[in-house]
Order: sequence, then C-alpha cells, then structure tokens
Amino acid sequence: MKYEDLTHKIIGCAMEVHRILGNGFQEVIYQRALAKEMNLQGLEFSREHEMMINYKGDEIGTRRVDFFVEDFVMVELKALTKLEEVHLAQAMNYCQAYNLPIGLLINFGSKSLEFKRVYNVNHPENKDYKMAIQKSSNPKNLNSDK
Repeated sequence: MKYEDLTHKIIGCAMEVHRILGNGFQEVIYQRALAKEMNLQGLEFSREHEMMINYKGDEIGTRRVDFFVEDFVMVELKALTKLEEVHLAQAMNYCQAYNLPIGLLINFGSKSLEFKRVYNVNHPENKDYKMAIQKSSNPKNLNSDK
C-alpha cells in the first residue's frame, strides 16, 4: 500500500507514547504526547485539524480530526478500555468525508496499544483494494486492518 511507510512511522510514534505513558490518561494527554513524538520523528502534521463536511455539494458543517499527517493520513485517537464498531465506522466515515485514501484509529486506553488502518474504498488510489473487497466473502473485515 502506498502509505504503508508513513502509517508505520505514525504507529511507531504511538507505540513509543504508550510505552512511556501506559494506559489510563485522558485522550488529550495522549494527543499532546503524540504531537511531541511525531515532531521528534520529523513528521509534518496539524493537530485538531478542522475539516469541512460536504453533502451533495453543500458545506453542512465541520469536524475536527485529531491529526492530519503529511497531507495524506487522518489519525483519530481514543483512550478507551475497548474499541467498538462505532469508533471504526467513525474513522472510516472521516476518510470518506475528507476524501482521504487512508486513516488510522489509535486507542491508548487498553493495556496494549490498539490501532487500525482504515481505507476509503471510494478513493481512486484504493481501486485495487476495492476490487479485493468486492471479491471477498466477508468484505466488512477488509475495510480495516491491524
């Protein structure tokens, strides 16, 4: 996948944050620590990046994504004991709403760091991925990976 090196680097930053802080803090603490770590690793990003949501050509509101990295990857953070399907759906919806090829959902709240890569199957860069989903007998599980 085109952005594998970049997502790998972001995940590595998150692992370092989780290794040092562990679980149990509020999301904003992890957000600040991850910003510092990504800065140390030379990643360009914006934090609390406000993005417009469009519906049928009209701007209907905005949503802030936790991080927008290197102009390609949306990163949504959580600090929950357990991720649920709704969190994954939220991250996938952000990728589609912002027309991004890939995003990351990272959870600092469990004993081990959890992360999922989420793909916008409607993005032109993911056409091969979309074909794989259509051929799969269980397409729901192909929209994200660990």
